[in-house]
Amino acid sequence: GSLSMRTYWTASFFLSLLLAISGGGPRRAAAAIDPETAIWFSNPATNFTASLPLGNGRLGAMLFGGVEQDRVILNESSVWSGSPQVADRTDAAKYLPEIQSLLRAGKNAEAEALVNAHFTCLGPGSGGGQYGCYQVLGNLYLDFSGATNEVVTGYRRELDLATATARVEYDRGGVHYIREAFASQPAEAIVVRLTADRGGKISLGIRLDRPERFATVAIDRNNLLMTGELDNGTDGHGVKYAARVRVLAKGGRSDPAVQALRIREADEVTLIITAATDYRGFAGRQLTDPVAVSGEDLDAAAQRAYGTLLKEHVADHRKYFDRVVLHLPALNADEAWQPTPERLRFAQAHGGDPGLAALYFNFGRYLLISSSRPGGLPPNLQGIWAEEVRTPWNGDWHLDVNVQMNYWPAEVCHLPELTTPLFALIQSLQIPGERTAQAYYGAPGWVAHVIANPWGFTSPGESASWGATTGGSAWLCQHLWDHWLFTRDREFLRQAYPLLKGAAQFYAHLLMEDADHQWLVVAPANSPENHFQLPDGRDASISAGTTTHDQMLRYLFTACIEASQELGVDADFSRELTAKRARLAPTPIGPDGRIMEWPKPYLEPEIHHRHVSHLWGLYPGSEISAVQTPALAAAARRSLEVRGDDGVGWSLAYKAALWARLHDGNHAWNLINRALQPVSGMEIRYDAGGGVYPNLFDACPPFQIDGNFGVTAAVAEMLVQSQNGEIQLLPALPEAWGTGSVTGLCARDGFVVDIVWEQGRLKQAMIQSLKGFPGKLRYRDQVIPLKLKAGQRVMVDGALVVNK
Repeated sequence: GSLSMRTYWTASFFLSLLLAISGGGPRRAAAAIDPETAIWFSNPATNFTASLPLGNGRLGAMLFGGVEQDRVILNESSVWSGSPQVADRTDAAKYLPEIQSLLRAGKNAEAEALVNAHFTCLGPGSGGGQYGCYQVLGNLYLDFSGATNEVVTGYRRELDLATATARVEYDRGGVHYIREAFASQPAEAIVVRLTADRGGKISLGIRLDRPERFATVAIDRNNLLMTGELDNGTDGHGVKYAARVRVLAKGGRSDPAVQALRIREADEVTLIITAATDYRGFAGRQLTDPVAVSGEDLDAAAQRAYGTLLKEHVADHRKYFDRVVLHLPALNADEAWQPTPERLRFAQAHGGDPGLAALYFNFGRYLLISSSRPGGLPPNLQGIWAEEVRTPWNGDWHLDVNVQMNYWPAEVCHLPELTTPLFALIQSLQIPGERTAQAYYGAPGWVAHVIANPWGFTSPGESASWGATTGGSAWLCQHLWDHWLFTRDREFLRQAYPLLKGAAQFYAHLLMEDADHQWLVVAPANSPENHFQLPDGRDASISAGTTTHDQMLRYLFTACIEASQELGVDADFSRELTAKRARLAPTPIGPDGRIMEWPKPYLEPEIHHRHVSHLWGLYPGSEISAVQTPALAAAARRSLEVRGDDGVGWSLAYKAALWARLHDGNHAWNLINRALQPVSGMEIRYDAGGGVYPNLFDACPPFQIDGNFGVTAAVAEMLVQSQNGEIQLLPALPEAWGTGSVTGLCARDGFVVDIVWEQGRLKQAMIQSLKGFPGKLRYRDQVIPLKLKAGQRVMVDGALVVNK
């Protein structure tokens, strides 16, 4: 769709725009990269957060690019310890009436004590071995031979986001060395090629290991095999894995060693790396013999020439990546060509660089393409990239913002197919979630709380203060409905409806009347990970209703009602939800003009808390609108002002998206600049921090990939928004982004949008309808109707005048 639309733009305009961004043609040609799609370094990486990530959705790699030794961290998305467990308390539901009665009486602390005693998980929960942890697959070491006293010059290490290829090159001893790598989805393999411009100059040793539970053997002079079995926290069997390396050398000789291979004086070497596990959970390859399957993958990939492997890989990646193109002129054309760490420092010293924001936006899209493919597992807290066996917070899926944020860019950035792993996760939680709903609440339907893993964990967490939050399933369902709104795929809606209905059944049952207004509220309820102060000075986390629950349920019930009407099913249930939706507590505005997080204006011990869950109705929801609900929007603005601009990585991203929805592009840009502040420390922080590592991984810290995806989504929201039947062009364009263009962004109801702007104002926009749905187009205070047939396009100018 959007690629063909570019023929509508004049060639001269785009040429002048590209030259302005790149700083001129000759310099760009000399550098042979695009500064909006290249991350590069002038030295090897010394740690994980300076290495270069590759991924095919299932297999991942992190390249360090060393000269004496190169370390390549290997990952496979189903390398998970742990196993299914019984974590539901079977007698919990009998305590629910007492908990609700205490909450209705205002005895929150007493109610919370009962929640801690009876509404947490059975056993150690996420802190136990059976819950499991996402783990590194292993390390591939390339130990190079040669004279170590020879000086290395011209070193360069880069990742090209447009082709998903990494490259290392340098000169040493009069020889020019090049190392290329990519993770191919068509070949189910990671490929590394080593070349030199003089024959017989490539000599190296090759090793495979991991921190624990592995055995490596050299099968013959060209093949390494590493196998093992992960801890499952019980006396049973854990996930078994296999990783293989095959050497395809031209010239020289290859010899097996103890657990290693040795290549001597080759002209060229290609390494094919494959891996598999026997994980048989909700997604993935459902294998029984990872040794055999990794061997089959290896044999198939090794039969194709390197050029064929590369061509197929690049075509597969670009079919996703090329759908959206964003151009923002760099603050300084010369600095745009500097190594990425230097570029980060320059941007911070000069108030931000729009060109760097375009690079970070593209990196987020690249990471989603690299970590989320149809048929696979969804990216976890670290995507698919980890170097430990004990990743932070188990590297699992957190349902109170984090896994959802991973998918915020998917629909708007024209990657709807990549949401299928998330939908598979949601589906996997339904059956265990039904058991949890019965055990704790005596309720029909299904529920998921805060944490989830590949083993179907839906129980509450270990503590009432964070683990009792019941909103996980409602928030997950928002993605199902949003996918329908963007794609209008009726077959998808038919498949998703049982999940929407089951979640709505649970909440409809759990609702109780509050004591003050007879509104229907969720009880017990948390506002994720936050707490408040009771009038007697005690802290509490549990209440009768929270604003985020009210907003999510309005969204979920509306989705269920409209879906039942669209599909012509469940009219009685739809009427029940309509009646209960009308009685949900409205979003409250407190005496100080802020949106209240809880039903009462309690004191807040952490007024600058990292979570902003009570603004869910502004983003990712749609009930608070700068255009349609100005009073609520003003209260949301006041809430953000008091919350402040500090925060961990994902929190900065969330706030940027919220400010974009408030049409304040300058404030959103300020938060993106905070998210791009360079950091190096890996220590865990909870409310301070944020920033970006040298390789542009988000620093929570430590590394959490949600911040990368959140900023990408925020940038898209600054350029195009589509809520409540209206497409808004450039709703939050910051002053610093005076000139630019974007093609291929998506809007709800099946629209694709291309925009060019100059001097802070819309110049031209192209709107294409993929489904033939009516809508409205807004730019500032101008609004025109859209009545396009499926496949039809319309071009408008800065006054929204249609150009025939």
